Amino acid sequence: MTLLSVRDLSVTIHDAPILSDVSFDLAEGEIFGLVGESGSGKSMTALALMQLLPHGARASGAARMAGTDLLGLAERRMCGIRGREIGLIFQEPMTALNPMKTIGDQVAETLVIHGAASRRKALAVARERLDRVGLLEARFPLDRFPHELSGGQRQRVCIAMAVALRPKLLIADEPTTALDVTTQAQILELLKGLVAEEKMALMLITHDLAVVAGMAHHVAVMQRGRIVETGRTETLFRTRAHDYTRRLFAASDHAPSRHPTATARPLLEVTGAVRDYPLPRTRPFGPHPVFHAVKGVGFTLHEGESLGLVGESGCGKSTLARAILGLDLLQGGHIRLAGEEVRAGHHMHRSMRAKMQAVFQDPYGSFNPRWKVQRLIAEPLHLLPEPPPDPKALVAATLADVGLSPADAQKYIHEFSGGQRQRIAIARALILRPKLIVLDEAVSALDVRVRAQVLDLLADLQARHGLAYLFISHDLGVVRAITDRVLVMQAGEIVETGATASVFDAPAHDYTKRLVAATPRLPAEWGHG
Repeated sequence: MTLLSVRDLSVTIHDAPILSDVSFDLAEGEIFGLVGESGSGKSMTALALMQLLPHGARASGAARMAGTDLLGLAERRMCGIRGREIGLIFQEPMTALNPMKTIGDQVAETLVIHGAASRRKALAVARERLDRVGLLEARFPLDRFPHELSGGQRQRVCIAMAVALRPKLLIADEPTTALDVTTQAQILELLKGLVAEEKMALMLITHDLAVVAGMAHHVAVMQRGRIVETGRTETLFRTRAHDYTRRLFAASDHAPSRHPTATARPLLEVTGAVRDYPLPRTRPFGPHPVFHAVKGVGFTLHEGESLGLVGESGCGKSTLARAILGLDLLQGGHIRLAGEEVRAGHHMHRSMRAKMQAVFQDPYGSFNPRWKVQRLIAEPLHLLPEPPPDPKALVAATLADVGLSPADAQKYIHEFSGGQRQRIAIARALILRPKLIVLDEAVSALDVRVRAQVLDLLADLQARHGLAYLFISHDLGVVRAITDRVLVMQAGEIVETGATASVFDAPAHDYTKRLVAATPRLPAEWGHG
C-alpha cells in the first residue's frame, strides 16, 4: 500500500529552478533509496516534503501522505506532522543536537511538544528509545550531553529522537557519511531493524551506491533536480539504463592512475609514540583515570610514498596525526621529519612546520569565511624565511595546479562547491611545496564523482611534486585507491601493516578482517549490466 505519493514536485529559490517535476511512490514498510551527486536535489526533496525549505523558496506539485497533500498544509498543521508522522535524521548529528541540553531531554522533547506524554513519561520513553538504538542506561544515562558522545553515538541519539513517536515515514539524509565502516554498518543495521519492527517506511538519501544496494528495495537516481532513472534496486543497478547512472557507478569504483614515486629515503619516522589523556575523577580527591590514546606506535614513511592509516573512530588516528603535525605533545617516543625532531608548541621552528601541511575533512570549517581565497591560500607563506617576490602570482599558479582558475582568488569560500573547497584546501597545503601532506578524512564528505576527481588530483600532484601523503580515512576503498602501504590502528596500537592490496585482500588480524567485512559492497553478480 502506498504511503507517500510525490507528483511533479518542483522547487525554485528566487525563481532559480532547483527541483523539476520530481515524482515517486513510497510504500508502507519499504526502504527507498535516493542517490545522486552533491547539488542534485536529494536533500532539497526531503526539505520540501517537510516544508523546511530556505527563505525565498517556492514548492509546487503534490506530495500526498494518507490522502493529505503535505505541500498545501499550513505551518500549524505541519508542526503536528513533523516528528509524529514523519521523522528526519540529518547528516551531521553534532549540529542537529542542542549542545546545552542532555540527550534524555532532547529525545523526550518530541513527545512533550506533541502532547503525547508528560515530562516524566516522556523521559521513560526516551530511556526506552535510547536503549533500542544501543545506548544502554549503564553507559549512557539520560543526563549525558552530546559532546560526551562519539559521532556514531550522537547519530544514534538523532535516530532515537526521530523515532520517539513511531512515525510512519523516516527520512535519513546521509546518516552514515562521516562514520567509520563498523559504526556505519551498525547504524544501517539499526535502521533496517527499526523499519522491520515499527513497520515504518524509510527514505534513505545517500551518495554511496553500495549502501543503497544493501538496504533499499527501490531506488531513484537524481541529476540536476530531476529523477533520471527509477526502479527496483537490483534491476536498476544491473541495467544502468541512463548515462548518468553509468557515470555514477564508474566513479564509485574509480582508482586514479598512479605511478610509484616512493624512494628508500625515510621522511617521517615515528618511534614509540605515547599520548595519554587524564579522565575525570571517579570519586572526590581520587586519582585521575588515564585514557591511553596512542600506545607506543612506530612506523616509517618514505619520501614520495603514500601511506594509509585506517581504523574506527576513537582508535587514535587523529591524535597521532596532531602529534605528527606538532599540534599535540607526546608523553613518550619520538617523531622525526627529514631527520629533525618534531616538537609540539612554541619549540617547533616554523621551517619545520613548512615541511608538512594538512588537509582536513571539512574545508569550509577550516577557512575564515571573511577572507578571500587569495588570502586563504597565501596564509602559510609566513612560515617561509623570506616572503616570495610575487605572492599573487604564486597563489594564481597554485590555483591552476589544483584545477581552478586564477580568477577564483578574488572570491569567498562560500561561493564554491564542496569539491572546489577541498581543492582550495589542497592548494593552501601545496603552496609551500611541503615534503609531507597529512590528509585527515579529506574526501569522506564528498560524493562519488567529486571524490574521484579529487583522488585524480592528489595522484597527479604526487607524481609532479614528489609529495608524501599520510592518508587518514575510514573508507577502505579510497585508501586502496590512493596508497602504497597501509597501517591498521585499533585502540591506540598498530595491529597490522603492509602493502595496501595485500592487507585488504588477505587480512591477517581479526580486527582488519572485521573492518573489511563491514565495508559496504555492490554484489559481485550486479557488476555488469
